[in-house]
Amino acid sequence: MKRLALHIKRLRDEAARLRRDESGTTLVELTLVLALFLLIFFGLIDFGRMAFHYVTTERAMHVAARIAAVRPAACPGLPANYTRGAVDPNALPPAYGTSCSAGANVCTAPATVTCTGDANNATATEIWNLVRVTLPNDSAISNLRFRYDYDQNLGFLGGPYVPVVTVELDEIWFQFVSPLGALAALASGTPAPAGLGNSVRFPNMSVSMPGEDLALGNNG
Repeated sequence: MKRLALHIKRLRDEAARLRRDESGTTLVELTLVLALFLLIFFGLIDFGRMAFHYVTTERAMHVAARIAAVRPAACPGLPANYTRGAVDPNALPPAYGTSCSAGANVCTAPATVTCTGDANNATATEIWNLVRVTLPNDSAISNLRFRYDYDQNLGFLGGPYVPVVTVELDEIWFQFVSPLGALAALASGTPAPAGLGNSVRFPNMSVSMPGEDLALGNNG
């Protein structure tokens, strides 16, 4: 019993000594602070990268819409010329050269034509080569969308079809290198796609511009 009591007393003394010993607290504090510092540091890098991509892509999209407006269509199925709309049998039909805005049925309103970027299309390829350097690395030409809408205020009867051209970027993901990507994905309400880790959807961008007929043939 005496030996057991002595052993218990030694254990209590050792426990008291360990409670008073603060030689490892600095290392623990450094570990916590360093982890927080690295999280903030890599977070700044991530959001800086994302801001860079956003600003440069926004500017590139304006140039892309300008190119699409003066180049042959990136989508098949657009009419070559404006044709007459429904003609009142009791009235004279509008003459060729009449502005489409002169009346509701002067020109036939073509349907809206849409398509995704195709590497076999010269216009889509030219635009993609311009904007891809501003986008995350896993982007593809299929992330480009093109739309051609009829506008009554453009063109004249018998003249070349001049639609409103829209170029859009869609379904692009930005990958974070820090755990902040998971928080950003949670805040945006859109889960990251499988295999991309901590990623968030890159903001969709679209720019519209009236088409132009430069009368320079197929090369715009």
